[in-house]
Amino acid sequence: MQKLILLILTFGFLSVQTAPKKSTLSVEVRGIKKSVGKIFVAVFRKKDDFPSYSGRFKYSIVDAKVGNTTANIELPNDIYAVAVFHDVNDNTVLDKNMFGVPTEIYGFGNNARGTFSAPSFDEAAIELKQDKKIVVYIK
Repeated sequence: MQKLILLILTFGFLSVQTAPKKSTLSVEVRGIKKSVGKIFVAVFRKKDDFPSYSGRFKYSIVDAKVGNTTANIELPNDIYAVAVFHDVNDNTVLDKNMFGVPTEIYGFGNNARGTFSAPSFDEAAIELKQDKKIVVYIK
């Protein structure tokens, strides 16, 4: 009977899963030209979802302030791509002209910039292992 109890306890402890460690990603957004609207900061885990805002993993929305502002997002430790835009007119989307070129300022992790499109996931990715602060310049 004692062996059975010991066996049950052993497997019980082995099957307990610990929650993934979480850290805070602080994204300081610089280059804000107007204190109107909101700053949208989105993080992505899967390459297929990047940079579509609707495909984001988590996000934060903060008030725009001329100069810079910071958004803090708690995340499980992992690799993430970061995308930011200034929604000046508060319509919750990155506005574009008739050619698909953004008319609101934006930026990406590592300050990556694509030539004729968004950068790749890898170019905008950061590794989160502990609390971390990054700076994203929006243009």
